[in-house]
Amino acid sequence: MPDQTKNAAINAHIQNDAFARFLGADVVIMAPGHSRVSLTVTEQMTNFHGITHGGLVFALGDLAFAAASNSRGQVAVALNVNICFLNPSKVGDRLMAEAKECHLGGRTGLYEITVTDEKTGTLIARSQDLVYRKKQWFV
Repeated sequence: MPDQTKNAAINAHIQNDAFARFLGADVVIMAPGHSRVSLTVTEQMTNFHGITHGGLVFALGDLAFAAASNSRGQVAVALNVNICFLNPSKVGDRLMAEAKECHLGGRTGLYEITVTDEKTGTLIARSQDLVYRKKQWFV
């Protein structure tokens, strides 16, 4: 399969993520092992303090992690995520999660994910994520 066709099939598969659609997230694969996901925080995404719920910040980073780790067409599933929440965000903020592959081993891969406020550049969260690559390809 030509690279352009393969990349289009991988992108179509990843764009079919129901949870990303539910959140209104935009998923972009930048390159193999690299992705960006962004969304605008709504009132329904806040906690009782009026700030963005940590679960939403985690989910945004996880979407970027999933896109980056599956960006070659091989099924990859999370083994571990270690996240640090660094700054709050609020309704109306446009958040961006960027996942970058740091290490690609035999069956595992290590990714660094940053979540930032697109307008101010403020670092909202950072995580280190470990993936397991199955002996299965979806493309």
